[in-house]
Amino acid sequence: MGNPAIVPITMPKWGLSMQEGKVVEWLVTEGTSLQPGDQVLDIETEKIANTFEALDAGLLRRQVAKPDDVLPVGALLGVMAPESVPDADIDAYITEFLANYVPPAEAEGDAGPDYRWVDVNGHRLRYTVVGESGPAVILIHGFGGDLGNWLFNQEALAASARVYALDLPGHGQSAKDLRDASVAGLAAVVLGFMDALDLATAHLVGHSLGGAISLQVAATAPARVLSMSLLAPAGIGPGINGSYLKGFIDGESRRDMKPVMQQLVADPELITRQLIDDILKFKRTDGVPEALRAIAAGFVDGDTQRVDLRGTLGSGGVKAQVIWGDKDAIIPVAQSAGLPAGVAVHVLGGIGHLVQMEAASQVNALLKGML
Repeated sequence: MGNPAIVPITMPKWGLSMQEGKVVEWLVTEGTSLQPGDQVLDIETEKIANTFEALDAGLLRRQVAKPDDVLPVGALLGVMAPESVPDADIDAYITEFLANYVPPAEAEGDAGPDYRWVDVNGHRLRYTVVGESGPAVILIHGFGGDLGNWLFNQEALAASARVYALDLPGHGQSAKDLRDASVAGLAAVVLGFMDALDLATAHLVGHSLGGAISLQVAATAPARVLSMSLLAPAGIGPGINGSYLKGFIDGESRRDMKPVMQQLVADPELITRQLIDDILKFKRTDGVPEALRAIAAGFVDGDTQRVDLRGTLGSGGVKAQVIWGDKDAIIPVAQSAGLPAGVAVHVLGGIGHLVQMEAASQVNALLKGML
């Protein structure tokens, strides 16, 4: 298409279900020289806002998308090109791109995400897998979450691994009837998931409650865990924001849920209306309120965690790292202090509890370092 020196910047696809994104604001001006990893613009997805980082080096010659534009995946956001490329060539490139661009839903017949299903210990679980080869990585979400919590991470890890994300029982589109709502019971489901998919070993990445589940899996079957990356994990300290959990379970309207959900992030503007609506829709599903209450009762009592798995870190030969945001309002970052010397601790400044979404680039780099 036109001059080969021209490089497009296009709407990224974060997560299997993402179809479009909203341009929030450009973080650089036309004429800026970009390097890979430079922050270019903020984009709002159906889950949360994220910052798009430059994939290539080059000079930003044109901002095509404007703030508040809602554009499909692959749509043209901007154009990079050397100074030697005439403006007329860039204009012609943009015109040709816009004339020939076909949104992915139309090109693929709107097939939707490739969700898969497996029966584990009497539960029907939804999961996804991306990546062609390499070790298995299992992403385990936290309380009230689902596999969509990893939309900024799964594809990034897939270049060097087979990356699985699942909905825990009681969550997402997995079965809501819980046979054992304890952390040990949920860890048994993860081990059953590995058995069902013939995964002899895996790297575990657990967020919040998923961190405690990862710790329990490592305590039960250390030989099957290649490493653990624990993101703002439960299970290694006594304190937890019990009022958040209660508010999440009891909230019945957008007005109820907005201030609750905003506790998850350092910047409350990151929580989108769509995310709140999706949570409310999930909570209205038959069996969900009962499941959430049972799971919460299994690992917290008011503002105190019932499960102490701190001793699992540094034992059993399982390599581990802990990643936390210093603005976490759900589980205190102070719990990351005093861990065994072999456990790497990374505290990210200005980040809240949803560390894998708020600081995706930093977290992805740390996760890749464990593979």
